[in-house]
Amino acid sequence: MNESSGPAPIMAEELRRIAVRLATKAGELVLAQRRAGFAVTTKSSATDVVTDVDRNSEQFLRAELARLRPGDAVLGEETGEVSGTDTGVRWVVDPIDGTVNFLLGLPQYAISIAAQIEGRTVAGCVHNPVSGDTFHAQLGGGAWLGHDRLSGPRSVPLAQAVVATGFGYDADYRARQGEIVGRLLGEIGNLRRLGSAALDLCALAAGWVDLYFEGPLGEWDFAAGLLIATEAGVSTSGLDGHPAGADFVAAGHPDAAPEFFAALQRLGAGTAARTFAGQRSGAL
Repeated sequence: MNESSGPAPIMAEELRRIAVRLATKAGELVLAQRRAGFAVTTKSSATDVVTDVDRNSEQFLRAELARLRPGDAVLGEETGEVSGTDTGVRWVVDPIDGTVNFLLGLPQYAISIAAQIEGRTVAGCVHNPVSGDTFHAQLGGGAWLGHDRLSGPRSVPLAQAVVATGFGYDADYRARQGEIVGRLLGEIGNLRRLGSAALDLCALAAGWVDLYFEGPLGEWDFAAGLLIATEAGVSTSGLDGHPAGADFVAAGHPDAAPEFFAALQRLGAGTAARTFAGQRSGAL
């Protein structure tokens, strides 16, 4: 990346360093509060849970961003968006991605922090506080797990591919997702449902899974992970002629992606996600 094609690399590097530092600190807070005990409530449905640790983590991140980067906008899963001034920087924060896993004690949850300049994600970090895995990237600078550079998934035929996905909180839509996955299972090698979109995208970047799809998602679910995956060389699509985004994200090795995207298109995965997203927005 050069200065004429996007934000200066020095700016993206600064934002990446902040994201890594704050995600790691928030991870320490999350682990400590889990050991101390926590309260649980629900949001959009009985399966859409939130804990006081989610809220405390987001409050910590917002306070630190206000201290380190006054004037930046912040979008967080739990408390919405706060507009910035004239910095042009917007942070997208998920204080715990994989709250159900956190609740159950499954070690597959993460703090996800992305930084955007004029709507373009330029830096991000996804940190798993249990394993200590810290994935990070900046635009044009590659994707990393700690100090190790990531090169994306292996290139295998669809019939051999291990596919990661996730399911929504709405029961009717989840049943529709199950129908699509049921038909897809006859065309792929196997399926993984790990419970964190951010970590799924990072697993793809690391080559721990071969392909990934899910939607709709909150921007906080995928903003950092999508940058990490693309910086590792992954191809992405939102299907139905759309780019990857909140309605739908599909991703994989450039060699395997076209066949995978075509299969998802044929099964109506993108259309189903977009239809549900529209219905959900209309109900708000």
